[in-house]
Amino acid sequence: MLSLTLLALPLLAVATPLTTRWGGEPASSCTTGPVQCCDTVTTANNAAAAKVLGLLEIVVQDLNVLVGLTCSPISVIGVGSNSCKANPVCCSDNSHGSAVSIGCVPVSL
Repeated sequence: MLSLTLLALPLLAVATPLTTRWGGEPASSCTTGPVQCCDTVTTANNAAAAKVLGLLEIVVQDLNVLVGLTCSPISVIGVGSNSCKANPVCCSDNSHGSAVSIGCVPVSL
């Protein structure tokens, strides 16, 4: 029974999807700065993200961390769900300009 449980655990992890664009934390819970609207949100080990991170000479410790590419800040106050046509996220590191934000969590507007 234990071996069956150990076998099923990785399958559950693989089958668990990331939070979708419309799910996630409320935008008001973002305490690290303005909510970002990013064209792409993916893991740091994704080819496109790795290329941008490499060009900017940014080293991330966790290659599974979510990064936002081509991001711009949006105001949470008075914002409707149409204010970000891409991916609204709250990121812990927005210090690299609009090219990349690191440590992102999807938020709902």
